[in-house]
Amino acid sequence: MEEQIRKIKQESIEKIKTIENLKELADEKVKYLGKKGELTTILRGMGSLSKEERPIIGSLVNEVRDELEILFDSKEKKLKRKDLLKRLETENIDVTEPSKKITLGSLHPITQIIKEVEEIFLGMGYEIADGPEVEKAIYNFDKLNTPPDHPARDVQDTFYINDDIVLRSQTSPVQARVMENKKPPIKIICPGAVYRSDSVDATHSPVFHQIEGLVVDKNIAMTDLKGTLEMFAKKCLGENTKIRFRPHHFPFTEPSAEADVSCFVCGGKGCRVCKGEGWIELLGCGMVHPNVLKNCGIDPEKYSGFAFGFGVERIAMAKFGIEDMRLLFENDIRFLKQF
Repeated sequence: MEEQIRKIKQESIEKIKTIENLKELADEKVKYLGKKGELTTILRGMGSLSKEERPIIGSLVNEVRDELEILFDSKEKKLKRKDLLKRLETENIDVTEPSKKITLGSLHPITQIIKEVEEIFLGMGYEIADGPEVEKAIYNFDKLNTPPDHPARDVQDTFYINDDIVLRSQTSPVQARVMENKKPPIKIICPGAVYRSDSVDATHSPVFHQIEGLVVDKNIAMTDLKGTLEMFAKKCLGENTKIRFRPHHFPFTEPSAEADVSCFVCGGKGCRVCKGEGWIELLGCGMVHPNVLKNCGIDPEKYSGFAFGFGVERIAMAKFGIEDMRLLFENDIRFLKQF
């Protein structure tokens, strides 16, 4: 068996000297040193040897294996270097050839609106708050003064994971979480995706985006709310934009209002965008209901606040003259290139 091992070693050494490509070298390495290679086969057959022969043969096999490993590695480095030198001699790079055109994308119109609104409110001293999209019902409804029999809690309007977990139907739960964990004064906006059980059409989607705002401090009044929204409307939609309040009802604000802005296309004269009315419905708002403050651990006798919320898609549609909300979600490059 010793003679066989020495013969394998000599054959392998001679073969390594003549090999001129990496594939052939790899094949030979497997032939001699692989799992089914000649040296491995000898090791597996050592069970038939006597106790005296086993250590001698085992030591010899390992010695030969180590020597061949060094030779194979050395040869591999030489062949790789040879291939590299050959490529450097034969391959050319034309530095004058025009490069491939790099096509740059742009921010989605919804992202553009969110970033623009964030910049406006950051400039007014607001902070940006975030929260979970899979939300506890207690934050989505109960802490916001929404009673158990309110239509918004029906499965026709809200996506339920189970009785206690929902996909948030507005970003108001973020406000509740902030009020629970932070003492006034509070000035935040809460941008993010929300979910409602709506059928898809030109003005509705089961997934859309909202930005809500909240201010809580001493002596906050409705005039502060209107002044804030006027400032926002002028910065976002144009300096000549006017705002008006219409009475409304929300369970989490009292009093509540719908806020309209003068049409920034026609200036209030009436056009296709505002459907001839001169005004465009923008958002819902109002003074934070005392029950909401109390539910979140804030004394309504000492503090008051206002809140507002609007759909980002509605702002995008109004600002960019988009008539069908579905265009914002279809990812048609021809449409998105306009922005």
